[in-house]
Parts: sequence; structure tokens; C-alpha cells
Amino acid sequence: MAYMLKTVFFDMYGTIAGFEPSRFKVQSEACVPYGIVLSHEGILKGYKAADAYMARENAILPLGRRATRARDEFFGEYERLVIQGSGVEVSPDRALEIWRVVQAIPHTLAPFDDVVPAMEQLRERGLTVGLITNMDGKGSDIVDDLGLSDQIDLAVTSGEAGAAKPSAAIFLAALARAGSEPDEAIHVGDQPSSDIEGAQGVGMGAILLDRDRNHPGYTACPRIESLVDLAALLDELSEE
Repeated sequence: MAYMLKTVFFDMYGTIAGFEPSRFKVQSEACVPYGIVLSHEGILKGYKAADAYMARENAILPLGRRATRARDEFFGEYERLVIQGSGVEVSPDRALEIWRVVQAIPHTLAPFDDVVPAMEQLRERGLTVGLITNMDGKGSDIVDDLGLSDQIDLAVTSGEAGAAKPSAAIFLAALARAGSEPDEAIHVGDQPSSDIEGAQGVGMGAILLDRDRNHPGYTACPRIESLVDLAALLDELSEE
């Protein structure tokens, strides 16, 4: 399928930005007081399960609309799945304790090294670059915090749209902001359900960015492992 592209949207966490220090370092530090040892492979496995859980739960009811107790229950289970990836079982209550330690450790979200070059290539082609994220708050603030205000033209958050991916509402809100029809836009993200199925559900194109190689053999849409390969892939799709 060829795309007459006007706009390329990106997911935020796991796609254009990640933890700094790394997830492994932050999680390992949080687990030390509890005698829990995590592995690099286990962190990848754990976050794969935890992020899939987050995508499923957001489809049911966005986290930002949940009461405090329900949010605590969610993050306790999220952290339990992260730790379980290293073969360690903890109770939901203990997992929530560790999650709170994780949040107390100084860390931030920072763009991956391939993000700015990839976005600059898109803008050189005259394309609009957008962000669609399930984070709350103002999209412009998130872009500014990431230092990407020169690369990203617009950003739509679940808080602004009143809906979270994979809901059609957030994708349609982003398309309206960009002035693009669904068949003029493509969404790049790392989650098959919230990013890929959500975008395809409104008629947008989609590309899976599989940085951690969690989805080998994925066939529901094109798959890349780095944004270094994005521009060439878009060129290929435009020629088909």
C-alpha cells in the first residue's frame, strides 16, 4: 500500500524517549533494599509484559481517569510484571512499594540518539511531525521538556484528547490538529495494540519500532529496529 504522506506521528515512551539513567539501572537500584537481583534480559522481558498490560488497561479506562486506589493497583501490577521478567515473584503490595522507590530515584525521559536525525529527515521532505502520547498534561510541555520543540510540530496527549490509545478519539484528534486525512498519515510506535492497532483502526498507516526486538516476525505492518531506517522505509512504501 502506498502512502501519500503529509504527517508522521510518533509514540513517546519507548519510541522517541526512554529512561535516563536506563530502566535497568533505576529498577536495579530500587530492588537492592529488597534483596532482588534483576538481569538485563529480565528487564527487557519484564517491560515487554508490563507495557502490554498498560496498553490493555488503557484501552479499558485511561490511567489518568482512575481513582488513586485503582492507579495504585495498576502500578503495583505493572511493577510486579517488570520484576517477574527476571524470574522473581513479589506480592502486589511489595511491588507497589518498589514502584514508589523507582519513582523516588532521580530519572528523566530523554530522546534516543536516532530521534533528531530521523525527524530532521522527515522535515526536509516537507512532512509534518507529530506526537501522540498517553501521558497527561500539555503536549507542548512534553515536547519542550524533551528538547524537541524544533523537530515536533504538534503533540496530542490523552489528557488533551480525553481518550488514550488505542481509542480512535486520540488519533482523530491528532489528525484534526495536523490537518491530515487518515490515509495521509502514518504512526510510528512500539506497542502492537495501542500504537499499531489503534492507528490502523482509524485508517492510518503504521510502523512498529521494535527497539528491544520483542516482536520478531511481526507482520501486521512494517517493522524496524531503529529510526535510522525510517526514511528509507517511507521511500519504499511511497513507491509501492
